[in-house]
Amino acid sequence: MFPSDTQDVKKYLKFFLLLTIMLSVSKPVDLHAYKILYAEQFYRLYHQHFYQYPEDTMENIHYLGMALRSDFANPLNALATIENEKEWEKYRYLFYMHVNLKLVDSYLKLGMKYDKRNAYFYNYPWKFSNLDSLETAEECYRYALNFWEDAIEWSDKAAEHKFAWMFIEEIQFWEDESFRIQTGDLNYQKTINRELDRLQKVREAFEAMDQNTY
Repeated sequence: MFPSDTQDVKKYLKFFLLLTIMLSVSKPVDLHAYKILYAEQFYRLYHQHFYQYPEDTMENIHYLGMALRSDFANPLNALATIENEKEWEKYRYLFYMHVNLKLVDSYLKLGMKYDKRNAYFYNYPWKFSNLDSLETAEECYRYALNFWEDAIEWSDKAAEHKFAWMFIEEIQFWEDESFRIQTGDLNYQKTINRELDRLQKVREAFEAMDQNTY
């Protein structure tokens, strides 16, 4: 089970990130009766949950992180039909962009699990627990912001002039994501900064609480 105490959650989060790094430099693990070697294989392990529990989100973050760290499969086994080297190059840029976007979404979902939308006066008895929870949420939001910046970089590469008029139909959704980033229609930075600003106001409200406000 995922730890419920905020301090344990923070320790778990740091341990999980360290474990991911260790796994990325170790030999592939025998999983589901065959070895997971390639970026596309790890990406396929990513899955949506109707109910997004923290442990499900952390599992997805692990798979997505491994997808970014792993080599690509042979173009014959790509997630789209690749006919030449230029398509192969663009495919990899779009893949990295898309996976980073999924990590943005995952960290936002994880952060929202520990975010406190409001600081009600009757929450004073749990003031410090709520402040710890807000710190965990902020860490998740800042991780999301880092991955958003990486997604922009890969989208910029996929949008270079040499790829003009090239459209890989089998990954149309990734192409659409990149187009929305380039036009500014998709902008996670605004969303994340808005959440961080709101979180800071909630934090200040909790910090101002004392026995006289309860």
